[in-house]
Amino acid sequence: MTLVPTDPIALAQALIRCESVTPDEAGALTLLQNVLEPAGFTCHRLIFSEPGTPDVDNLYARLGSGRPHLSFAGHTDVVPVGNDAGWTVPPFAGEIRDGLLYGRGAVDMKGCIAAFVAAALKYIHHYGGLPRGSLSFLITGDEEGPSINGTAKMLDWLKARDEVVDACLVGEPSNPHALGDEIRIGRRGSLNAELVVHGKQGHSAYPQIADNPVPKLARMIDRLATAKLDGGTANFQPSNLQVTVISVPNTATNVIPGYAVAKLNIRYNDTWSRPTIETWVRNTAARAAAELDAKYDLTFSGTGDVFVTQPGRLVSTLKDAVKSVTGRVPALTTGGGTSDARFIKDICPVVEFGLVNSTIHQVDEHTSVADLKLLTDIYGRFISNYFTSG
Repeated sequence: MTLVPTDPIALAQALIRCESVTPDEAGALTLLQNVLEPAGFTCHRLIFSEPGTPDVDNLYARLGSGRPHLSFAGHTDVVPVGNDAGWTVPPFAGEIRDGLLYGRGAVDMKGCIAAFVAAALKYIHHYGGLPRGSLSFLITGDEEGPSINGTAKMLDWLKARDEVVDACLVGEPSNPHALGDEIRIGRRGSLNAELVVHGKQGHSAYPQIADNPVPKLARMIDRLATAKLDGGTANFQPSNLQVTVISVPNTATNVIPGYAVAKLNIRYNDTWSRPTIETWVRNTAARAAAELDAKYDLTFSGTGDVFVTQPGRLVSTLKDAVKSVTGRVPALTTGGGTSDARFIKDICPVVEFGLVNSTIHQVDEHTSVADLKLLTDIYGRFISNYFTSG
């Protein structure tokens, strides 16, 4: 059967049938390239690598060379299927049952990519090209993985070519209950920390000649985890610190370990920046350690600083498109985890809008066929209004 690129359902099914679990491309990017090139897009396959990480295949496709330059960003990589036996349908079959399209990536986010491609091609066919400006796709294969060899490096590649993006829509599934509920205009920052408290290994019967790090670690993380970081801001919910891992290098019940480790994740709002939240954690840990006479190391990692896209042309154009198609006035929110918008916000205003996210990463991930069609209409209205306004 010949694939009709302007049919979002068929395109979503075809993408789902590519078993592109991070970092495998599995034909998904090739499929998109084969759809976009005949429509006039210039496509670049960008393979990036870094020692200790898998190579990642990415796709940049652009139609036009002028401004304004509107980009759609997304990812074809998906998380593993999990319990394969628990799926009602094969996870990579792209089957439709009772009006629902099932498959890994149906929501996050192959369905969203299919909807935007279909909307873009309908718009281009209607006008015989772009009336003005440029339209592009930034599609990575690394969003669900370490996010090292994907969007961040694609943006560096664009910068080296002096390509400017004026606005970007990321197709992350943003709606909690119904299409049109929310547009995400920002994200909290995400910071990881590892706290290692050092002691002295010994026999548990002779604690006087050992130094148990576990109680000291427990008191330090209690001090960190119970502190109130802030009360939230106009755009964000309160910041929070969560202890996610506690471990010791010991399986024997009669041995005091030599060290103990805790891993923390901090989600912070615009009260903070990456440097200021790190300073708060360092100072709080130092005060607790001084009281406990604890020796410790504290290290940080993380790739997402807090950001918010203020209402303007991009936000209003998308909001109007959502309302015109669904009748709903979407809330402007900043909830959820992280996405590749955390990289894109450094080059242009960025928002996120996609499908209903209630089944992402789950067994039997699915979206309704009706929602895919509605999303295509929303994206189509958004593209049209963006290029005819301003």
